[in-house]
Amino acid sequence: MPLVIICILIFILTACNTTTTIDEYRSFDEGVTVSSEETIALLGRRDAGHYETDDEFVACVGDKLRSLSLNVLPERRLIDALYPWLEPRTAPKGLLRMRQLIQEPLINKAITERGIRFLVWLDGSTETLDRNGSISCAAGPGGAGCFGFATWDKASVYEAIVWDLSDVSEVARVRVDSEGTSYLIGAIAPIPLLTPVKSDACKGLSSQLEAIFN
Repeated sequence: MPLVIICILIFILTACNTTTTIDEYRSFDEGVTVSSEETIALLGRRDAGHYETDDEFVACVGDKLRSLSLNVLPERRLIDALYPWLEPRTAPKGLLRMRQLIQEPLINKAITERGIRFLVWLDGSTETLDRNGSISCAAGPGGAGCFGFATWDKASVYEAIVWDLSDVSEVARVRVDSEGTSYLIGAIAPIPLLTPVKSDACKGLSSQLEAIFN
């Protein structure tokens, strides 16, 4: 086996590691009990026009919580059920505003009918921090190929804030930071080695929420 192939294989096996840090605050020592009749609703933070929490990340957390046999209301169904109160310009950013909204008969009815006890706000994003190197590709009579080496650093920073709507209080807050470096190797064909920072952030945040919701 050519030496360059061996080197590439070793690099593939050792590259793309991520570093994930989790910080958590709870207003209780143990998890809260969620009954089979109670529902957890997920909602991404949004600011009209220029900021939006990644829909893919919100869906990922929802899927992982459902795998634990928890009743999780999809974000779109929640927004539609409480339209227009959860649109970016009208969604409650704090508990005081939420207490005011929940007193509205239509909102209270929609929440009660769906058994929503917990509202989990998800806020954050995944960004590319730095890029280095380059890849060049060319084609000729003898064939085509790529040569070069490029890297880029990515970071996923997300926070989950858990509200208990039974008394409109904050019961927990979890923050996850995941960082890693992705690589693109030009060795005849481009070989991408992508670091799963968003996936690792989703796993870390979901694991902490699992511990919160017994």
